[in-house]
Amino acid sequence: MVAAILDNLDLVKRDFQHCLVNGLAAPQLACQLADKGMSVIVADASYQVAQAAKGVQCDEDRLPFADQSFDLAISIGTLDSVNDLPGALALQLRALKPDGLFLGAFVGAESLGTLKASLMLAEGPAVSAHVHPQIDIRTMGDLLTRIGYKLAVVDSDRHQLRYSRMDKLISDLRDAGGSNILAGHDKPLSRAIYQGAKKSFSEKAEPDGKISEMFEIVNICAWAPHPDQPLPARRGSGKVSLRTALDKDG
Repeated sequence: MVAAILDNLDLVKRDFQHCLVNGLAAPQLACQLADKGMSVIVADASYQVAQAAKGVQCDEDRLPFADQSFDLAISIGTLDSVNDLPGALALQLRALKPDGLFLGAFVGAESLGTLKASLMLAEGPAVSAHVHPQIDIRTMGDLLTRIGYKLAVVDSDRHQLRYSRMDKLISDLRDAGGSNILAGHDKPLSRAIYQGAKKSFSEKAEPDGKISEMFEIVNICAWAPHPDQPLPARRGSGKVSLRTALDKDG
């Protein structure tokens, strides 16, 4: 995710001075941004991480910064797990100066299709959530627009990882906080269902014995409003009708 954030940042022909970074690998990214001459503040829910980065301990939906404090804000890998996603996005926007840039990346809703299908098949009609709820591209785009971001672009990259067994995938998800962490979530997996899911998962193995699992990384690029930003054309202002534009013989 850090590489994608840096790639998107390199596409923007602007020098940023004050940057807020929160989420996974925030201290590492902060060092790379500081090397570019930026003044960087790390915000993290972990006291140890925030202290090590000489940053601020806070949740992403409880940012303590004054309005218009930064011209760049970056969120890595945590937007899909905050308690109040609209609130977190709104606070990021408030912290940005006019025409400030917001970049984000997180694991999207198209991820873990093989694991989800195996769990559903093993559970039958009484399906419970065992993977943390995820956000799709369209929902994120709608949220950004509704909250007030401008020129928002949301896209995704897909990465295939291969596992020899489901246990290893589950272990990786737990280490990354990707299992279901909702308060009051449904009952845990029974041994019978877990074994059934493992069997279903293993049946999808390729000739070398490994199973492919897809992870979708959703990328966000959006701007705080500014009067000088380009605007979409006003409805009805077009000089050529849609029919004419689509007419191949015209």
